[in-house]
Amino acid sequence: MLSYIAAVLAGLALLVWSADKFVEGAAALANLLGVSIMIIGITIVGFGTSAPEIVVSVIAVLEDTPDLAIGNALGSNIANIGLILGVTAILVPVPVATRLFKTEYPLLLLATAVMTWALFDLRLDLVDGFALLGLLVLSLYHLVREHRMHPAAYAREEHENEELVHEMSLPLAVGWTILGIVLLVASSKLLVWGASNFALELGVSELIIGLTIVALGTSLPELAASVASLKKGQPDLAVGNVIGSNLFNSLAVIGLPAMFTTFSIDPSARTRDLPIVILLTLVLILMARFPGALPRHLTRVKGIFLFSAFVIYQLYLYYEVAVG
Repeated sequence: MLSYIAAVLAGLALLVWSADKFVEGAAALANLLGVSIMIIGITIVGFGTSAPEIVVSVIAVLEDTPDLAIGNALGSNIANIGLILGVTAILVPVPVATRLFKTEYPLLLLATAVMTWALFDLRLDLVDGFALLGLLVLSLYHLVREHRMHPAAYAREEHENEELVHEMSLPLAVGWTILGIVLLVASSKLLVWGASNFALELGVSELIIGLTIVALGTSLPELAASVASLKKGQPDLAVGNVIGSNLFNSLAVIGLPAMFTTFSIDPSARTRDLPIVILLTLVLILMARFPGALPRHLTRVKGIFLFSAFVIYQLYLYYEVAVG
């Protein structure tokens, strides 16, 4: 049992570190190759914050533990909204940019709808994978187009992305990129091995482990990004980070494993966890739009609501395990 716990903790720590190094290397490499900061921010940085979830899910499916992959994706979406945005709003009221209602929010709603369609028959196959990844490509294209058409609206994000691009020599950038990918795969295999055996020892489903331990661990990059935005006095960036991460989780984390193999899903994911993802996504949008005391802000009261919803959900999962 202790070896499985150690594998999970070591896997999570190495996973987060390697994802960070992969982003640094890939961003520097893209910059050296003449790719614009805008494209780097939308694609490489966007992929990088969801890289732990993506790689863990692919490895989990290939290791014949698909419920761990689905739990990871759904649990990360729930943690991003309930835990990360909830705690961020409790600490500092978060303003919500108007442009989010025109671009990111509609894309997230569409992604959530297509993900629901893909998961509803409790089976993921190549058709689902193509649909999810196809929508991801179209979403990225749309975001790039919006950035080009309205550069002023994204000026602060551009500045943030510039800070992420470190000056590196070409060999060093290539080296960090390759090392990041290798360690992402290795740490994911270690994490999946430890988590699946830990679930077996406890007698609980891999879906539950994916929804809790693995999802919380792979959401650490988003948590780090939100903390960084608070330190810089830019809490509004946290909303964009979470929306982008959930977009990748809904489309890439679930879609990519389906490109490798066809697999079935635990029915509980559809009846218990998927509705929570949909509900929290809708609640977030309504909260951001609802005026309240501060127009288009996630206030402390709203943050407490989101965080309370996350805690209640986690307690419910614990109750199911204890009773079951």
